[in-house]
Amino acid sequence: MSIETQIQQYISSQPEAKRNDLLALHKSILYIKPKAKLWFLDGKNEAGKVVSNPNIGYGLLQLKYADGSAKDFYQVGLSANTSGISVYIMGMADKKYLADTYAQAIGKATITGYCIKFKALKDINMDTLQHAIKDGFAA
Repeated sequence: MSIETQIQQYISSQPEAKRNDLLALHKSILYIKPKAKLWFLDGKNEAGKVVSNPNIGYGLLQLKYADGSAKDFYQVGLSANTSGISVYIMGMADKKYLADTYAQAIGKATITGYCIKFKALKDINMDTLQHAIKDGFAA
């Protein structure tokens, strides 16, 4: 099954309100970076055990580990969770950057070093989120 099909099935499997928000975010991210490499992670480890929520990824980043190893990963991710939606912005050198830059303007969201979490799109400022996503692709 193609990645695009997996993404569409994942989005379609969500309750209507969350499905509509995920679809709007998916389209927005593709508008920002139309040729981004697409990823779909089903949330399972090599043994088939669920270890995270499924997520959609966009772009390509090389994560470097302390032991010198590296792995390819996405730059921006999108995931539904029990309380709403998470947008992951990977590869930021300064783990306080997202919160320091966007917390005041984004609306009702929780921001960590690499994650912006909110209940629904109506609760946040979409322009601010789009700026954060653009920063993620530029990092």
